[in-house]
Amino acid sequence: MTRTGAIPRHATGVHPTARRSPALVRFFGHWFAHYFVRHMNALRIARWGEPAVPPLVPPLVPPLVPTGAGPLVVYSNHPSWWDAAVYVLLSCRMFPAHAGFGPMDAAMLRKYPFFERIGVFGVEPGAPSGGVRFLAAAQDILAAPDRILWVAAQGRFADVRDRPLGLRPGIAHLPGIAPDALFLPLAIEYGFWTERGAEALVAFGPPIPGTALAALERKARLGKLETALSQTMDRLAVDARTRDPDRFRTILAGRRGVGGVYDVWRRVNAALSGRRFEPGHAPDAGLPP
Repeated sequence: MTRTGAIPRHATGVHPTARRSPALVRFFGHWFAHYFVRHMNALRIARWGEPAVPPLVPPLVPPLVPTGAGPLVVYSNHPSWWDAAVYVLLSCRMFPAHAGFGPMDAAMLRKYPFFERIGVFGVEPGAPSGGVRFLAAAQDILAAPDRILWVAAQGRFADVRDRPLGLRPGIAHLPGIAPDALFLPLAIEYGFWTERGAEALVAFGPPIPGTALAALERKARLGKLETALSQTMDRLAVDARTRDPDRFRTILAGRRGVGGVYDVWRRVNAALSGRRFEPGHAPDAGLPP
């Protein structure tokens, strides 16, 4: 690949945008939300970590969460299997004007080919051809302003406390392909607070213009991207340790309480004492109104 971001000719036929079905994206968006609330307590975003990007088009009614003005690259750490579900939920709820896409291990995608219909494309980690196909897919995706590419930039599961993050070098090639894109660092962390289910906590860092990254050498680009993500993760960790829902806005709330015989017993006791049954173990000021 050249410094200008050109893709080798044999990979230019990669077109994940042609396979995506908006109808199936909406269906799986609802399915992932249903699955999430069954197994997790809440998806929360730090109040300082809302995505700071300009609107895509002047809306008739201002959205609660702004959408982006051009193609977006959201790159994150990779602490858990749940990250893919978080990407889908954030994409549907926070960037509704953008079509979302993301890479998946090619071997896994062959087992679940329907994922191609919701914007997923296959890559082969560690193989030279895998890097080329990733960049070709990214070039296809980032050619239009109303698209967003979600990337687990570490390329492996890693603890949120690991430093350095060790971002894969492929992320540093993207500014050469799409200098008009905005690069958004996304910190993700999971933790158990007072409920049976875990908290999924997220925060976006300040956007980095692709033009600013493209002006740097690739090693410097990677360093800038990694520093921005590390700083966002460190700031999110401070809020996570407080276990204070007031520091977050709740995007999606799961089922509170333990369930089963334990909650039946608590419900009966509340009824006998004339109290209102509260399934959670603590008030949650972060719940949406």
